[in-house]
Amino acid sequence: MDSKIKALNEKITLAHLGGGEKRIERQHEKKKLTARERIHYLLDDGSFEEIGILVTHRTTDFGMQDEIYYGDGVVTGYGTVNGRLIYLFAQDFTVFGGALSETHAEKICKIMDLAMKVGAPLIGLNDSGGARIQEGVRSLGGYADIFYRNVQASGVIPQISAIMGPCAGGAVYSPAMTDFTMMVQDTSYMFVTGPNVVKTVTNEEVTSEELGGASTHSVKSGVAHITSANDAQCLEDLKSLLSYLPQNNKETPKKFPFQLQDEVREQLASVIPDSANKPYDMHEVITGIIDEESFYEIHKDYAENIIVGFARLGGRSIGIIANQPMYLAGVLDVNSSKKAARFTRFCDCFNIPLLVLVDVPGFLPGTDQEWNGIIVHGAKLLYALSEATVPRVTVITRKAYGGAYDVMNSKHIGADLNYAWPSAEIAVMGAKGASEIIFRKEIKEASDPTQKLLEKEHEYAEKFANPYRAAQRGFIDEVILPEHTRRKLIKAFSMLENKKVKRPKKKHGNIPL
Repeated sequence: MDSKIKALNEKITLAHLGGGEKRIERQHEKKKLTARERIHYLLDDGSFEEIGILVTHRTTDFGMQDEIYYGDGVVTGYGTVNGRLIYLFAQDFTVFGGALSETHAEKICKIMDLAMKVGAPLIGLNDSGGARIQEGVRSLGGYADIFYRNVQASGVIPQISAIMGPCAGGAVYSPAMTDFTMMVQDTSYMFVTGPNVVKTVTNEEVTSEELGGASTHSVKSGVAHITSANDAQCLEDLKSLLSYLPQNNKETPKKFPFQLQDEVREQLASVIPDSANKPYDMHEVITGIIDEESFYEIHKDYAENIIVGFARLGGRSIGIIANQPMYLAGVLDVNSSKKAARFTRFCDCFNIPLLVLVDVPGFLPGTDQEWNGIIVHGAKLLYALSEATVPRVTVITRKAYGGAYDVMNSKHIGADLNYAWPSAEIAVMGAKGASEIIFRKEIKEASDPTQKLLEKEHEYAEKFANPYRAAQRGFIDEVILPEHTRRKLIKAFSMLENKKVKRPKKKHGNIPL
């Protein structure tokens, strides 16, 4: 009996080592952590409890019966991050390239089911070459089982995917359905079809990094929400992200201790330039409002004309959506609308209040935008904000023109409180464009059309390019001094803390996808 126990313990040790020490050494040569190193780096010391360590695959075809590794290429279990329970799986590239088999998928599904039952975040550390070819349809069925659970868990528990190596073929769709996708610079990549298939079908020469690397997905496609320099930094970023999120959709994020002081931020008084056409960095406004060094930006390098991210305000976790005048003057376009809409829906799922900072001259004009569906994509953001039931507060810092004024969390689509700085301009369009239309005849007949246009611009600006007419109608709740913004917002979100909204009974809405 003792010899059997000893043999079993040796097998467990091998399972902990994945595919063997030599394979682990090859991982370190690439400056990547192993699956188990990633888990122990992420979780609190001694908190990891593994589930399914002795699971093996069931395949006997193609000589697979001679290739048996305990755990079958994925480490699954639960533990704590800063004392909070989380469930996770980490694919082990040292075992069959992390390829997904029937039993590999069963282990992941078991962890997903547990996370749903208990109501705790699910973390996936992805490092896999795709489906295990030797198993055929069984591995494909395993992917589908995971996809189904991703959908059932969506909006119930936070789901975060960290891509820490290859993620190809069907493997990419599970991360795409989770709430956040993180990637590692130079060592991770995602694509449906690899460079060889692309070359065969389209005759394009492209590297894995160019096709689906972290830079590609963080800048061009928007697939990656966060990009990190290496494995360790990715896991630190994951911990930071978790700190803003609740355990599930029935809870609220952890509130940090806070005592209200005077909260005046004088630096905000000088943020807006004298010229309405001069840009400024909206990050300066965000920094002047939130708790010190608490901003965690999402999709930083994608659709830079809008900023989204998490922060703390008076100790509360909030989501921020802000136009960025430094990039394309802060206009709304296809990508920025999708980016903000997705973020809005996540915050609404998990009881995270929304702060919207507005400086938007409208929607980006042009054939490229129209042909790529700016109408339907702009409607996504409109739909998402109109549907959101979390506390919603808006601050208009400068321009709020045209339909973009409506879309950016206006009072008309259900915002709870709408503030404006004295520099705010709320109008159908800018003074110059409006004057050219309204006073076209007068300008044309004037002895000096240029001077007449300037006069009419000034007249229009005096009448409409300010926040006071909107405030008179109740569309703006208060015109506030910039330096008092932080205090106003802390009190506003505190007042809205117990907000409840009852929606019409329905299966679900039909968001314009």
